[in-house]
Amino acid sequence: MGAKETKAKIVAELQEQLTTAKGAVLTGYKGLTVAQDTELRRELRAAGVTYHVVKNTMLRRAADAAGLEGLDEHLEGTTAFAFSAEDAVAPAKVICDFIKKNKLEKTEVLTVKVGVVEGKVIDAKEVRALASLPSREELIAKLLGSMNAPIANTVGVMSSILRSVVYAVNAVREQKEKQSA
Repeated sequence: MGAKETKAKIVAELQEQLTTAKGAVLTGYKGLTVAQDTELRRELRAAGVTYHVVKNTMLRRAADAAGLEGLDEHLEGTTAFAFSAEDAVAPAKVICDFIKKNKLEKTEVLTVKVGVVEGKVIDAKEVRALASLPSREELIAKLLGSMNAPIANTVGVMSSILRSVVYAVNAVREQKEKQSA
């Protein structure tokens, strides 16, 4: 396979990744240590996020083929691509948490360039806002908790009514027993 075919294959794979990703984040990195890079990749893998360094020209071609507009202006310098086909929030959450945990906010070591959510390009500020959302599991737990609260309250009210009826029946029974005695 020649160089042209290899490049075409890479562009096709990137296009596939861009179109199937529920969430993706493009990062810039300068001076990231090997240990930091290894830790970041480990955290991304644990969250089910695929992460790799990409050539800007290939990603630009893939984005054009996928019909994504708004990426070109961000494809300068070093670029890494993190995406998840399962969770729209995971790439943003892991990368932003990593930046915060390693105190890289004010450095150029690892930066968020742009993100993609469900085929829509979002800027770095929106990526950070997305990262601050609770995880899917947390949202489901909150939803189930809020759904459970009215049911628990209804059960509590019904059991207190039932308790009152039982007390009333017992009181009437005791009264009758006293009168018959």
